Amino acid sequence: MRPVAIALLISVLAVPAFAEVIPATEAASHVGQSVTIEGVVGEVHTARSGKATFVDIGGNYPNEAFTAVLFARSMSSVGDVSGLAGKTVDVTGTVQMYDGKPEIVVSSRGQIRAR
Repeated sequence: MRPVAIALLISVLAVPAFAEVIPATEAASHVGQSVTIEGVVGEVHTARSGKATFVDIGGNYPNEAFTAVLFARSMSSVGDVSGLAGKTVDVTGTVQMYDGKPEIVVSSRGQIRAR
C-alpha cells in the first residue's frame, strides 16, 4: 500500500498548477490570488535607486493597469527584461496591491514570458 501512496503523491506533485489568465485591467479584482496577468508592456524602467525594475502593463507609469516588479536581488534569476516594451507578456504570481495599484513581484524567469 505504501508504494501506491507514494506514487500517487508524486504524480499529484508533478502536475503543474495552472493559474487563471486574466487581462491586466482586471488584476485589482484578483488580489491575493495566484493568476497569470496578460497584456502589452507600455514601458520598462528602473528606479533611480537601482533597487527595482518595473514592467508596466496596460499603459505607462503612472497610468498603467498593472506592474510586474523585479527587485535587484532577483535580476540574475529573472534575466534582462528591458526588451519587453511593446510586447505582449504573461506574468504569473500572486497579485498584491502597492500604493493603490495591482502588482506581482517577479523573482524567477518562469514568472514572466513574452509571446
